[in-house]
Amino acid sequence: MSALVVGQLVAKHGLLTAVRGVSFSVKQGEVLSVVGANGAGKTTLFRTLSGVHSIDSGGIFLHDEDISQLPAHQRVRKGLAMVPEGRRLFVDMTVRENLQIAGEHGRSGSWVLDKVVAALPALEPILNKVSGGLSGGQRQAVAIGRALMCNPSVLLLDEVSLGLSPIAVEGLYQSLEQLKKSKETTMIIVEQDLNRAIRFSDHLLCLLEGKVALSGRSDELSHVDITKAYFGLEAEVLNA
Repeated sequence: MSALVVGQLVAKHGLLTAVRGVSFSVKQGEVLSVVGANGAGKTTLFRTLSGVHSIDSGGIFLHDEDISQLPAHQRVRKGLAMVPEGRRLFVDMTVRENLQIAGEHGRSGSWVLDKVVAALPALEPILNKVSGGLSGGQRQAVAIGRALMCNPSVLLLDEVSLGLSPIAVEGLYQSLEQLKKSKETTMIIVEQDLNRAIRFSDHLLCLLEGKVALSGRSDELSHVDITKAYFGLEAEVLNA
């Protein structure tokens, strides 16, 4: 069963069309990596899926329910949560308070504070620290934990490792690997590290200038084909 189905999605910034007829589906418990160069439309796609950015046409279906016109907070209550680029924590609140406020505004489910801390061990020693004083890796862990407190069936993670040290990235992905193994939450991630995106995901979607340039199972797509789609090399050859 598909957890999320996106059909011919179009989203604009004024006269600029940032997402151009994007379609894909993700089954429950799977991981989809979305890759592409800067300006490919990845963040606009995520903002549109989460309800922060309005769609111009197309459809978004969460467990067969059309959520295309729902505002962001209602999508959260339906089971769609996003970890945004830049984390956007409440910096004057403690980690615990950041997590608890998310739990109060999400939907009911098994992701309670103790379970989230167990899934993200980096949170335990910082629960009572103010979020504004945390490192980048710690902030990302809090942002993921905050999203999990909403009990999502589909979790969007935008720019998972952006700005993090290699050690922080490794620790973060160890936690995400445990989340993946549980099959409880479908994940769609934007990851700048192409090799890691391929290894971690079940399926991969490459965007180029707002369109799907390549999609398929991560273990069946060649690195050469992914690189060509990523940089639009075939299009350049055709236009030469």
